[in-house]
Amino acid sequence: MGRAPVNGKRSPPPPPPPGRCHFWLPNKRRYCANSSLPSSQFCGNHLPESASGAGRRVPCPVDPSHTVLEENLEAHVGKCPLKKHVAALAAQPYYSKGINSGGGETGRGVTSAEKRAAVYRLTEDEFQGLIGKIRSVHAAAAVVMRESYLITDACDKWMGGQVDRKVPYQEKHVVQQASIVGNMEAFGLLWRGGTEVVDRESAAVSDHQAVVEFGAGRGYLTQVLVDCYGIRNVFLVERRSYKLKADRSLRQNEDVTLERLRIDIEDLKLHGIEALRGLQFLAIGKHLCGPATDKSFLSGLGITEEEFHAMTWFSSWAVDGDHSSSDSSAGVEETSSEIREKPDQEAIGIERIIRSIPAVERASLGFMCKDIIDTGRLLWLAQKGLAADLVSYVPSNISPENHLLIAKCTS
Repeated sequence: MGRAPVNGKRSPPPPPPPGRCHFWLPNKRRYCANSSLPSSQFCGNHLPESASGAGRRVPCPVDPSHTVLEENLEAHVGKCPLKKHVAALAAQPYYSKGINSGGGETGRGVTSAEKRAAVYRLTEDEFQGLIGKIRSVHAAAAVVMRESYLITDACDKWMGGQVDRKVPYQEKHVVQQASIVGNMEAFGLLWRGGTEVVDRESAAVSDHQAVVEFGAGRGYLTQVLVDCYGIRNVFLVERRSYKLKADRSLRQNEDVTLERLRIDIEDLKLHGIEALRGLQFLAIGKHLCGPATDKSFLSGLGITEEEFHAMTWFSSWAVDGDHSSSDSSAGVEETSSEIREKPDQEAIGIERIIRSIPAVERASLGFMCKDIIDTGRLLWLAQKGLAADLVSYVPSNISPENHLLIAKCTS
């Protein structure tokens, strides 16, 4: 929603549909999907404090995707709908709090808001020095990716739209998925009728073919693998609940065993998934971000931990030049007062400097950060003895998120 940026500034969005909450969600670029209250333009979750006549609303500690009046917080926690899910999840053998968070002894990652705050605490000289270092490291070390837009005839069914018409079919997404699996086949990770993780001989029978999709969303990348390459064991890892999932279609396939794990990647202990034991599997993910991202691979490029956190925050500018003013990856929907942007003349320090950078330049810097991070990942995989490649798998006009990192064991 909203018009394209003009001179780096985004024009106001159009009004919401009748009866819809007027609360604008900047991260999702749409209005809240809830209905407004009869006496207000907002739903109960986003009712301004002045209108509600009540106290301050705070994020629910059990499920930060919604808020509750601070005075009712203690009572709400005891009956929050997500509480049973959290309790049940903690009892699972594959749950280990913060095991992949990269947070060291604290077992906790760094949030986007914390990264932004750290950047804003820099002096102007420190900020300019960081920008200069990013440009220097990118020029010296970033891999120049080759284009590899590769779609094989194994995906003809999907490319031709010959799929269940109840499946949401969006051509640009199918093209991306088809090129991802096409590159996987060319790299030796897939062969017609199954997977090849170590070598074809060891992937003996179809019952031992499996895929684990991290950040699976609705699961349609995995469905392409099932339909086109005969994958039989499916594990979808996703912390959110989705409608219109591929699960319905996958469960109707009698040859497929499906397990969906509603868990944050940072808390997932793969060895604890009983059904995965003894199986060779492909690990895939189309969009991954957050505190589970490993930072150690950039040390060889002279990037400090603090600089890495800044770069991961800058990287969001590659696909949205207006991320300087909002927390792009936090799970909490901001209150009305928090989403009001300050006029440029009121911004101070580094915030003012960032807002003065044209959107095109911010995007360019974001892409540099993405290139450096992906190069670090490529180098880390090579250090671990894996064969790896980094390619641009679709043209940028199909998706600006077009980096594909693929790797496999060499012995």
